[in-house]
Amino acid sequence: MCIIKKGDYKMAYKALYRTYRPSTFEEVAGQQHIVKTIKNALATGKIAHAYLFAGPRGTGKTTMAKLVAKALNCEHGIGCQCNECKNCQAINDGTHPDVLEIDAASNNGVDEIRDLIDKVKYGTILGRYKVYIIDEVHMMTPGAFNALLKTLEEPPEHVIFILATTEPHKILPTILSRCQRYDFSKVSDEDIRERIKVILEKENITYNEDAISLVISLADGGMRDALSILDQVLAYSGDKLNVKDVLDIFALESNEEKIALIESIIHGDVNDVLNRLSSYIERGTDIKRLTNDLLLMLKDVLIYGTSGNTKYLQILKEDDVRDLADEIDNKKAMEMITILMETLKDYKNVTAINPLFEVTLLKLASIHNQPTIRPSVIKEEPKVEEKVEKEPVFERKIEEKPIAKPIIQPEPVVEEEPEEDQLSLFEDDSVAHDDTVLYIKDTEVDDHYEIDDKTMVNIMVTSKKDIKNSLLENWKNLKRLAAHPKLGKTASMLIDGRPLVVSSKAMILEYQSDSVVEKMNLIKNQKDIQNVIRTVFGKKMFVFAVNRKGSISCQQTYMNLLQLGRLPKADTVNIEFVGD
Repeated sequence: MCIIKKGDYKMAYKALYRTYRPSTFEEVAGQQHIVKTIKNALATGKIAHAYLFAGPRGTGKTTMAKLVAKALNCEHGIGCQCNECKNCQAINDGTHPDVLEIDAASNNGVDEIRDLIDKVKYGTILGRYKVYIIDEVHMMTPGAFNALLKTLEEPPEHVIFILATTEPHKILPTILSRCQRYDFSKVSDEDIRERIKVILEKENITYNEDAISLVISLADGGMRDALSILDQVLAYSGDKLNVKDVLDIFALESNEEKIALIESIIHGDVNDVLNRLSSYIERGTDIKRLTNDLLLMLKDVLIYGTSGNTKYLQILKEDDVRDLADEIDNKKAMEMITILMETLKDYKNVTAINPLFEVTLLKLASIHNQPTIRPSVIKEEPKVEEKVEKEPVFERKIEEKPIAKPIIQPEPVVEEEPEEDQLSLFEDDSVAHDDTVLYIKDTEVDDHYEIDDKTMVNIMVTSKKDIKNSLLENWKNLKRLAAHPKLGKTASMLIDGRPLVVSSKAMILEYQSDSVVEKMNLIKNQKDIQNVIRTVFGKKMFVFAVNRKGSISCQQTYMNLLQLGRLPKADTVNIEFVGD
């Protein structure tokens, strides 16, 4: 179907951000501190010879530069912007001979700047001032900056330079010192909302507030970006602006869907969580933005849970935040926020973000899928004597030099009964006597412990949520040994770790620092580590450390095997430590 006949082509449509570019200072959205300063300077005749407008993209730097040029050259006097005189109309059209806009990204060399300097000395043609607007000035080469330096310092009286940049730190200090600097900030949500409403009403577009809020969140403080997004949505939907169209165009999920996902997480419904993730991937949902939105929602829950105030909610409505706060306590909300923050940081380090997001959702679900165990209850568990008889031995005598020996399961050794002041935190220390026995042993060359992927996965399979919960609740008790003359240093290292996997025989800790991981895995340090664990928790277990990268790797391996149905069963795995 032919809509436009041949020969009828013309630029009939003009983008919203160009159509509704502010034509006076009063129409500028936000940046009122800059508007007020410039208007006062124009009114008092305190006009600088060079200005630097710095700030994020789409916040009005170039627009403000043109408004200044218009205020300097309006026929009704300095400071006026009548938009009717010959000068104002020429500046609006971009055809004024005395207002020159230069893109430094493509004209950044010495030759271009020297050509500009040669023309500076000539007088004006139409207006009072020659205004040179140099956009993206940080793109200029050092040689071009140096060529401009002298002219910028002492330009002719009829010449004014306005430099605009998103990266002022890249500009030479000698240039910065010769300019009057104005820092543009991101436009507030309310200023963007007000401007969008004015435009929608002028365009006779029907809209709802939630759709405007979505556009504002996507714009991230940029007025130009907001109008470009609005333009795109209206091109898709026609004469209306609604939430569904915005979600469809930008691959977003609705608040109702995100709330439903959070509810599935807090109810521990892993199948529903994975089904929802699968649908997100099929629809091409923006996973990074979804992660960030979940983070903001949980922040709303935390704010409401700690203050009871709904004034500062960013995404959730009052009814929604109350319902979620009833099911998520502040501690768990904080844990979930921490996991999501780490995930957003880790997105930069992975090639595929979908598997990482999947692991993140499972970690979030695991927080709510674990029973809370109190120390007072744990102390009433089976007697110590029964536990001691079943408990495997992990301690390695480090006084003797490590000697290579065959991998043979050691004879059970009865532990000494813990002292009365020691904490007994674990319910089940039984050892499965099956066909599958995995050994954790020391290496002979590097004098440190290593665990291969197979053993790591099997430790994860045998991990127990109740043991990990008990450990986490009493992790702070390690501080009691921080001042101990012999074990204090080891206790401090343990405190810095985050328990990742805990079974009745082994514990995997995650650290941010690779150097701490190396120290934790040294054979000579294992005895002190086990002594601290036993002193504080009444338990002997092998302790192994991994860095953040290793943590993500082992979790991904675990999830891949889980999805393939190839994980070994916990009751078929027995892990033993081999050492002197």
